[in-house]
Amino acid sequence: MMKRYENLDNVKSNKSFKDMRQWQKERRSKVKDLSLNIEQCPHKKIKELNENRSRTSYTWIGHSTFLIQLNGVNILTDPVWAKRMGFQKRLTEPGISLSDLPEIDLVVLSHGHYDHLDFPTLKKLKGNPHYFVPVGLKSLFIRKGYQKVTEMNWWESAEFGGFTVHFVPAQHWTRRTLTDMNTSHWGGWIFQSSGETFYFVGDTGYFNGFKQIADRFTIDTVFMPIGAYEPEWFMAAAHISPEDSVKAFLELKAKSFVPMHYGAYRLADDTGPEALERLYREWEKQQLPEEQLKVLLLGETVMEIE
Repeated sequence: MMKRYENLDNVKSNKSFKDMRQWQKERRSKVKDLSLNIEQCPHKKIKELNENRSRTSYTWIGHSTFLIQLNGVNILTDPVWAKRMGFQKRLTEPGISLSDLPEIDLVVLSHGHYDHLDFPTLKKLKGNPHYFVPVGLKSLFIRKGYQKVTEMNWWESAEFGGFTVHFVPAQHWTRRTLTDMNTSHWGGWIFQSSGETFYFVGDTGYFNGFKQIADRFTIDTVFMPIGAYEPEWFMAAAHISPEDSVKAFLELKAKSFVPMHYGAYRLADDTGPEALERLYREWEKQQLPEEQLKVLLLGETVMEIE
């Protein structure tokens, strides 16, 4: 019998068919302006990213996809360049085209949902990356012809390119077919080097795991989801709201907050600009320093000064 993975505190985040019907009914009554979208960065550092082998950098491609450069290693998180997700067209172009990327050394996957794991994208990546995946996903990668795959359970870690990669909990669920519900896990990834520690949260609802992660790690920069939270009665267990993402940031005691998982695909009823507006409002309400919130345009790079 196939193993089924669970959340901390046994929180269930998958919904019934009846819940789905109710959400669809609600959605039909809402009118949202989808013409306002997240903008592209006018000054992209494509040449610098391809030549960079020493400076730490991160670039938001869109949705949950970042190019992170650490210790001369090129890392991609949840690489998805898909033009559609189900019946919905992508709302914004990826910030950097696949052909403009440098060779990729390491790819981390937070979980198996199609907006985070897109095999047509992986096929087109330059280089011969090593894949770090949640437990339960390695067999699918092997079947697809990928050999360099490391599978991890929560709290496990591995050395790569002079830094440590840790797999940490998230509160979510996963499914790619009718029969594989939660047969692989989900989580976030922490890249811990001597100079800087990045935490890529993945896809999650707000949960106690943030406090546990804060107890074990000193986080510099957190890549935090803020979108796909509406309606909250349906989404809250699996998708964190902008307000709760700020609460999680404070619990993590991180230095910088980089928002993600908004504006690319219509996965829920909120829009990218709405998610950002609520994030800004909560940031002000909590009286947090402006410089700690790093909202990126698509294709925008933050590169540390040498």
